[in-house]
Order: sequence, then structure tokens, then C-alpha cells
Amino acid sequence: MRPGDGTLGRVPLTFDDLLDRARRLAAGRRRALLGIAGSPGAGKSTLAEHLVRALNGTGEPWVAHVPMDGFHLADAELERLGRLDRKGAPDTFDAAGYAALLRRLREDADGETVYAPGFERVLEQPLAGAIPVPASARLVVTEGNYLLLDHGPWARVRPLLDEVWFCELEERERVRRLVARHERFGKPRDAAVAWVHGSDRRNAELVAATRDRADLLVPPTAVPDPSEVPGAVG
Repeated sequence: MRPGDGTLGRVPLTFDDLLDRARRLAAGRRRALLGIAGSPGAGKSTLAEHLVRALNGTGEPWVAHVPMDGFHLADAELERLGRLDRKGAPDTFDAAGYAALLRRLREDADGETVYAPGFERVLEQPLAGAIPVPASARLVVTEGNYLLLDHGPWARVRPLLDEVWFCELEERERVRRLVARHERFGKPRDAAVAWVHGSDRRNAELVAATRDRADLLVPPTAVPDPSEVPGAVG
């Protein structure tokens, strides 16, 4: 599958185009699930937050945001597994649990509120039951690095999503944003730079190799300014 290249004919894709596409996804009778993938720091969280805010407007919320990051394994478990130094790699998430949640959201049981875990960036720990998805939510936007991986329990994720969009960003800017995020949440600059050029870089290379499995490539020009969404540079 070749993804859309971020243009409509010769006209670059805009945020309004993305809003229209998301609305069409949710036009059916069944709840729709939209995935947003991309390397760390590429703008996934920013795009998701803006989409949800713009689609919901000032009326009754009908779009929910469920990040993949809530399925990080806790630091205590990563330490037990000897994987704390690779936090953020595919095997440091509960991928099977994430897929099970997506399946439950897709089933859309009548009148049922589904609770999803969140992720506290200051603590860098998952928080159980932090995100309610009410029955009124007709579109769920979920974002994360590994939505397009095709091996292990991650392979269960893509079939549960109606579409997956892939955020692309020039590498120097992606790294700059990622270092700034790590600093903002408590890492000294040297440690932030080392982490981004070590563990994060390996993760980013793995994610970049999945881009051709996306339905749409989202250029940075279609993503609003991340400074408008506190903490969201995903």
C-alpha cells in the first residue's frame, strides 16, 4: 500500500483537509478509530489534540483522544525486565493490552463508558483509568509510535484502525523538539541529548520504516503550532 503523499493533486494538504477527512471517517453508524503514527517528536500528539479540539468545538464532545502512551510499562517492571534504559522501545509497552482496548472501543457496546490509561509526563508513568471514552464518542483518535508495526502483538493494532496517518517532520527539527521536551519534563540538557541520540534514535528509525503502511502522510505544514498545545510534541 502506498500512502497519500500529503497533497491533494498539486495543492499541499491543510489542517482543514484533515478535519474533513476525519469527519468522513466518522460519518458511518459504527464508531470510527483513527490512528496517528510517526517518530518521537514528529507532532503526533499536537495533531491529535488539535483535531479533537476542533472537531468537538463548543458542543457536546463526540471525539475522544486515547494515546498509546498509557500502555507504557511502569518503571518498576522495566527495571525487573532489565529494560529501563530502553524505555519507549516496542517491547516496553503492553501492546496486547493496547490492542485489546482498541477492540473494545471498536465494539462500541451500548451505553458503556470505556476507561483508558493515560500517561503522566512529569512522573513518566502510566495512570490507569485516566481517560473516559463515553458511548457518545463516535470517533476515537489514538496516536503513538508503533501503530504500523507488523510483528508481535503490535500486528493486532493496524487491523483495528479505520485509517492511520503518518506525521513527517524534518529530522533536525524533530530532534530539537524532542530534546526540548525531555528538558521540559526534568532531564538535564546533556542527558536529554544523549537519550534522543541513543534510545530515541533507534526507536525513530524503526518507526520511519513503517511509513509506507500508512493511509496518508501528513506534512508539517498541515500540523498547527505545537506551542498551542502544552506538552504535546509527540
